Amino acid sequence: MSKNNTVYIGNNKSFKERNRRSGGYLLKRKIASVCISVFRGLLMFGLCFMIIQPMLTRFSMSFMTEPDLYDSTIVLLPRHVTLENYKIVADLTGFPTSMLNTLWLSLVMAVCQIVSTTLVAYGFARFDFPLKKFWFACVIALIIIPPQTISTSLYMTFSKFDIFGIFTLLTGSPLNLRSSVWPYVMMCLTCMGLKDGLYIFMLRQYFKSVPESLEEAAYVDGCGTMHTFVKIMLPDALPTIASCFLFSFVWQWTDLFYSRNFLTGYQTYAVQMSTMASRMGRYFSKDKTQSVVVPNGRQLQLISIAVLICCIPLIVLYCFTQRTFVESLTMTGSKE
Repeated sequence: MSKNNTVYIGNNKSFKERNRRSGGYLLKRKIASVCISVFRGLLMFGLCFMIIQPMLTRFSMSFMTEPDLYDSTIVLLPRHVTLENYKIVADLTGFPTSMLNTLWLSLVMAVCQIVSTTLVAYGFARFDFPLKKFWFACVIALIIIPPQTISTSLYMTFSKFDIFGIFTLLTGSPLNLRSSVWPYVMMCLTCMGLKDGLYIFMLRQYFKSVPESLEEAAYVDGCGTMHTFVKIMLPDALPTIASCFLFSFVWQWTDLFYSRNFLTGYQTYAVQMSTMASRMGRYFSKDKTQSVVVPNGRQLQLISIAVLICCIPLIVLYCFTQRTFVESLTMTGSKE
């Protein structure tokens, strides 16, 4: 009892007394802790400010009339509020048709990419086959080499698409698939889509971290390879798969390279947004036949509104999937 009482009394001594007994160590540790907390808070505030401040500025700019843009006395709050700018951007971008096309195309491509890359990643993680290291080196090359380097070959392949001469034999000429969604679907299903190499690498690293004893136990219970993959491996890999799906959806949402090459038959929001400036002059023309000069400030305002509209679905998607995304990052760091 006396020992416990001594500890109890010692814990209730003043900070000054405990610091004196420790030779100044407690004060140094307290100062260091406060300095680290202040530095961390300033750093986080700076990072958040760098991200949020431009969006707040553009959001405020979106409600300004054109005279307010050139009024030096207006910093953030507009003097004359208007929603006409959003109507102009909707007309220039083909909203909502372009947004709906982008939504379903992004969903279809993301699903195709996740299906193909998950199967390939599991094969790299668990099976041995000839030239395995060589094929995985090709996956790494797919991450490093930009897709623009193979744009010519892609154009020639899908503008004159033929499989062993079968289409030429049946129809007399090869098929031109560049105005349809099929070229990009085939590329996504064969792991040649946008950033597919990265998804294979991420999923392979996860599958390699799963103990093989789980699969061996499933094999002993009579499960086959595919049944084990579906029932044992996929449920635990859902957070990582969800992260890859998010990356795929976001990159496809704002993609221009593949959209311009293979999705020319579809009006996508990213492509419409990238060509807004070239169509503004004719849009603001009274007779719609002559092009007028649109001031740079006005162009920047309308393009900023289009960018905000483009970001809104992605922000909503992240809000609903934030927990799964964070769980994936946590599992990646804690897996042995």
